[in-house]
Amino acid sequence: MLKHPSHEALRATRRSFLGQTTAGLGAIALGTLLRPDSVRADVDVPRWPGVISPPHFPPKAKRIIHLYMAGGPSHLETFDHKPKLAEMHGKPMPESLTKGKQIAQLQGRELKCFAPQWPFEQYGESGLSICSKFPMMGSIADKLCLIRSMKTEQINHDPAHTLFNTGSANPGRPAIGAWLTYGLGDSTQELPNFVVLSSVGKGGQAQPIASRQWSAGFLPSRLQGVEFRSQGEPVLYATNPAGIDQKLQREAIDAIQSLNRQYVDLFDDPEAQTRIAQYELAYRMQASVPSLMDISQEPKHVLEKYGTTGGDGTFAGNCLLARRMAERDVRFIQVYHRAWDHHGNVKGAIDITAQEVDRATWALISDLEERDMLKDTLIMFGGEFGRTPMAQGSGRDHHIAGYSYMLAGGGIKGGTSYGETDEFGYNAVTDVVQIRDLHATLLQLMGIDHERLSVKFQGLDLKLTGVEEARVLKEILA
Repeated sequence: MLKHPSHEALRATRRSFLGQTTAGLGAIALGTLLRPDSVRADVDVPRWPGVISPPHFPPKAKRIIHLYMAGGPSHLETFDHKPKLAEMHGKPMPESLTKGKQIAQLQGRELKCFAPQWPFEQYGESGLSICSKFPMMGSIADKLCLIRSMKTEQINHDPAHTLFNTGSANPGRPAIGAWLTYGLGDSTQELPNFVVLSSVGKGGQAQPIASRQWSAGFLPSRLQGVEFRSQGEPVLYATNPAGIDQKLQREAIDAIQSLNRQYVDLFDDPEAQTRIAQYELAYRMQASVPSLMDISQEPKHVLEKYGTTGGDGTFAGNCLLARRMAERDVRFIQVYHRAWDHHGNVKGAIDITAQEVDRATWALISDLEERDMLKDTLIMFGGEFGRTPMAQGSGRDHHIAGYSYMLAGGGIKGGTSYGETDEFGYNAVTDVVQIRDLHATLLQLMGIDHERLSVKFQGLDLKLTGVEEARVLKEILA
């Protein structure tokens, strides 16, 4: 168990702090107003060192880009070919599969088989079966690993997102990116270590994503994810207000940091330490973010490859930004695409959504390979759950008993599939993968033993992979 360094820190009330110190915040603030030069010392902000040094294993991945297909992509129109389901189209689903099982909006209704709405093709030397609506991803099939036996426990969007991101359906736990920085330390001081981008598609209902999905939970709040907007001002309030130049901004930050440092010296408050670190990060980001977001630096052929003009708020634009962040050592990048909640017209919706994500995903993977970065960048593509093999009108309902995920790069064995669902695509039946297993695997790829990364909180040793047994999917590792 790794002891959280801040849990024993003393906390003080405002009254006791001001009353018990001869150099209280009030006096410091007054002194700042009278003699601003007296607090103009640069603040030395140490890097977050991480609690694992050296890594438990030689890392195969340095960074992760999670292409989060929010809303629940249908495995039956993406990565899981089910000819038997097509044969049974319109006929009752076998009761042996559905009786007593958790179903979302189809409870109490007649359950009929609903055929895959688009054909599948075999791609690459590996012959991976992928829906024909994703030909660009199919063209790099030999670099992909398709997990076809995922399961989850939460059938509604928000708790399913929370479970996938934090390992628990209960809010308040740290997200994957926060755990990685906690364990491995800062990968960059010019940008956040954990960045979130989001786009909204046109092919399905765009369910909201709560910011707690990238929370640091009970870890120091400096480890939480930072949401970047792909249109307009990337990070709100990071730019200087009118009339304030960098010199004035530096003076203001130095004064504020002096007050924070006084508080840290007296009470070792971890949140004051976070404020110091985040003020400095925000100041550095004022210089680094404009360069990061300036897509005009990219050659025309790169923009055409992704299918974006840059800064357009699309999934393609965000994939290009993700590659630029990866080049700048951001460790964990989540790219949400809110477009996959296909309760109706799944055929037409998949057609639209596939056009939004297929080329951009291919471009990101091939672009990273051209830059010799795919070998140490883990790509994840998938959502919080799948969709039912049963019809919901012309669509599909939420489904948790079996669905698919795609991985590439970063120590993953390409041209492979792992696990299976039954012939209807209902239950994961072979090599079943729980979310905690996927978490254990990505931690291993980053050099971390999931059993040895824990934090004492409220009397418990808490881990990303929880208390149930989790296994590393060694069969899919290169």
